[in-house]
Amino acid sequence: MSAIRLLVLGAVRQHGRAHGYQVRNDLEYWGAHEWSNAKPGSIYHALKQMEKQGLLHAHEIAPSTAGGPPRTEYEITDRGEEEFFRLLRESLVSYDQKMDIQSAAIGFLVELERAEALDLLRDRIRRIGEWRATVTGHYIPEDGPDQLGHIGEIMNLWVHTADSDAAWTRGLIARLEAGAYTFAGEGERFVGVLTEGEENPYATGERHPGDER
Repeated sequence: MSAIRLLVLGAVRQHGRAHGYQVRNDLEYWGAHEWSNAKPGSIYHALKQMEKQGLLHAHEIAPSTAGGPPRTEYEITDRGEEEFFRLLRESLVSYDQKMDIQSAAIGFLVELERAEALDLLRDRIRRIGEWRATVTGHYIPEDGPDQLGHIGEIMNLWVHTADSDAAWTRGLIARLEAGAYTFAGEGERFVGVLTEGEENPYATGERHPGDER
């Protein structure tokens, strides 16, 4: 699974309608260009591909009075909504060592209802436990890496990562059970998107040929 589809769909969805540079600006605002493959070329490619797949609808907007080519604004379709929530739910429960996928899912966690989010996070812990039991059935970390030489440190790293993930997820569940954050159906939620023309303090400063589209 690639995080870029979830990130782009989620960014467009939060705006209602957004052009490519707005999506890129939001993802940079979230720091996604540092922890995922959400680079300018990948973002514009994802927008065009998902339009072809019927997940996004493209609106051609007249050029500004200052001139320049028409811009394309994207809007999520019903199929796009279904794909967004499919990717979100799958990313929350799947035990995947890729941090970008989990990070993207956590960024859109409040788009779900609180009860469902909690159920998905509990399922994630269950799956981590199953993965760990399978691994440690053949390899016991407590025996140390010497049995496999330094290669054993690879498995130590993966088991430690799984344990850390499970511990962090339990902490998140506790915070959500205590009422942290505002979820779907509970009122106005925090939306971390930039308004048109709002300065992005985390922008890379790089430009792309498709920035105005």
